[in-house]
Amino acid sequence: MEPLQVDVVYFYPKENSQPHNTIKYEVVNDENPTTTVVRRGQPFNGVVRFNRNYDEATDLVQLVFTLGDKPNMDTQGSVYLRRDAVPDKHGWSAKLNDVQENTLSFEISTPVTSPVGNWALRVVTRIKNSQARQVYDFDQDIFILFNPWNPDDQTYMEDTSLLQEYVLNDVGKVWVGPIKTTRGKAWSYGQFDAVVLPACMFMLDKAEIPFHHRGDPVKVTRVISRIVNSNDDDGVLVGRWDGQYEDGTAPSEWTGSVDILQQYLETQEPVPYGQCWVFAGVVTAVCRALGIPSRVVSNLVSAHDANSTLTVDKYYTETMEELDFDPNNPAGSADSIWNYHVWNDVWMARPDLPPGYGGWQAIDATPQELSTGVYQCGPAPLEAIKQGVIGLSYDVEFMLASVNADYMRWRKDADAESGYVMVDTNNYHIGRMVLTKKPYVFDPLGDEDREDITSQYKYKEGTASERLALMNGVRYSERAKRYYSVAANLKSDVTFKLRDIDTVQIGKDFKVTVDIENNSAEGRNIKASLSATSVFYNGVRADIVKKVEGKIFVGQQKREQVAITVKADDYLPKLVEYGNMKISAMAIVDETKQSWADDDDFQVLKPNISIKFNEDLVIDQPITATLSFVNPLEKTLTNCELRITSSGIAGRTLRLPAADVPPLGVMTAQLPVQPKKLGKITFIATFKSTELKDINGASTVEVFEG
Repeated sequence: MEPLQVDVVYFYPKENSQPHNTIKYEVVNDENPTTTVVRRGQPFNGVVRFNRNYDEATDLVQLVFTLGDKPNMDTQGSVYLRRDAVPDKHGWSAKLNDVQENTLSFEISTPVTSPVGNWALRVVTRIKNSQARQVYDFDQDIFILFNPWNPDDQTYMEDTSLLQEYVLNDVGKVWVGPIKTTRGKAWSYGQFDAVVLPACMFMLDKAEIPFHHRGDPVKVTRVISRIVNSNDDDGVLVGRWDGQYEDGTAPSEWTGSVDILQQYLETQEPVPYGQCWVFAGVVTAVCRALGIPSRVVSNLVSAHDANSTLTVDKYYTETMEELDFDPNNPAGSADSIWNYHVWNDVWMARPDLPPGYGGWQAIDATPQELSTGVYQCGPAPLEAIKQGVIGLSYDVEFMLASVNADYMRWRKDADAESGYVMVDTNNYHIGRMVLTKKPYVFDPLGDEDREDITSQYKYKEGTASERLALMNGVRYSERAKRYYSVAANLKSDVTFKLRDIDTVQIGKDFKVTVDIENNSAEGRNIKASLSATSVFYNGVRADIVKKVEGKIFVGQQKREQVAITVKADDYLPKLVEYGNMKISAMAIVDETKQSWADDDDFQVLKPNISIKFNEDLVIDQPITATLSFVNPLEKTLTNCELRITSSGIAGRTLRLPAADVPPLGVMTAQLPVQPKKLGKITFIATFKSTELKDINGASTVEVFEG
């Protein structure tokens, strides 16, 4: 008798996807799905049909699952179909459930630690006590993913209802902008799009992460933080922050992750251009696609500590002119403060660390500092960041400084031991607020879906616990100790206050004002300087818009103010992307050499795009979307273009040139779309022109049966 020959193998992609929480993957919902997507540590069903009837007494059927081209013990599962097979969470098994002549139904169990990826299957058939065998290679993909629903999986989240948000939600919000005008920008993660899992596999291969490491979410997320930027290994996105994006896509134009991942997979070249929230949007798409719970996190007023002092240091000349380098940093690179910075949290147990450090972990794919020789960051346990335990893996020190460094200013002084004297120190400036999207809520036009998670990263500013956590970190760093020892003895008899600027609509004037109060018994001569500068969101200055310097006399126990008015015509030609402005003020008291400096960031506000439909949306029926907003400028908008994205429409991302918009006129454009999914779908739009960029809008609508 000849060994059995395989006619067909089938894994019921749709039926298996329901209990595995993979029903949303597009490849599973094709007319004739050929891709199976399941989660590790959970059984799934299959069937095999042979060329003749199966004889239980003599036929042997072996299933060999392999990952990668050089399978070893961790990346191969070899099992015989047996009626008495018992599922084991640490091993592979294949239980024979039913025999109908030449057709066998079976159930496969995979180890809860198995590496994730697209596994191959080979079916080997033999006759007992015979050397003859038949080999059949199954030609379809079997994706095995992390399983955060399984209590034995390292990614398990006890409150499984939250997985609806952190794994299954394919749209979200990213909070961008300075502290006073931060707004949620809608983003389409699109992790279920047909292109995303192949793109994830390509990324992991490109990063050369060994296949047997791909079951460990600590190693996988660290690699994701490296491969989403292109700095070391031709990863997904090229970072750029200088406003020059003509040879690629400007970061503000992206509406979601899928177009980026598709371009990367098709060209196999890094995609220009990304900035921090674009990196973070791609990271969450990749993590959620692989089954790792993930959220996008925005830190408002974010520090970049370039020299491990756990302080952000700004240096001035004797006359309080700002220096753009750090004289105490051997590399010369200065600490910086970003208006905001966006990274990701990923959820997992940390068996590699002492107990208590599982749960949310910070990873950051925006290239800033080398970590073990490459641009990667994390996973850093939020608990370690909060407690100031900087010795734990990975990069806790860098993250601690990002959210909780003290801000110190230094003025050159030949008499001081270090060559610099401290101007002031601010314990409250850095990490004002850490935001993410609230589970289950999506507010396309407002901020009802904003969740403040600052308390997960640090204790309340100024409390004993917060100071202790920071000093805990300082204790481990000799450099940090020296900086903090100087901060203890500052006093002064003139007080200065830079007034906050309320919201400024684009095209309107604003005023910069400093209030001065002389508390001493003598008059004081003060040299003051005020300036307004356009800045990129990472703190890099673009252009001075207006600057004034002068002297003012303030009598004993008297108050004065100095102010400048900045007109729209002053700043509009010098605005850079996102419309961020920095106002700075410096002063030095002649008689006492007391010095003072302060600055404040704000963003000129732009309108939102409205997205409207004139009738109900019906599946597979074309409908027109009307997009509109009012031009806030007293000038014509030219070279206008709209981009609209939704995972629920044919074509996914549509681009449309729009007519010039007259001064203070209404931009209106009509776009035909065709819904292809029932239920709620979200549209995300961006607009750009030569004169006005970074205009956004979003809308969620219901699609009905025909």
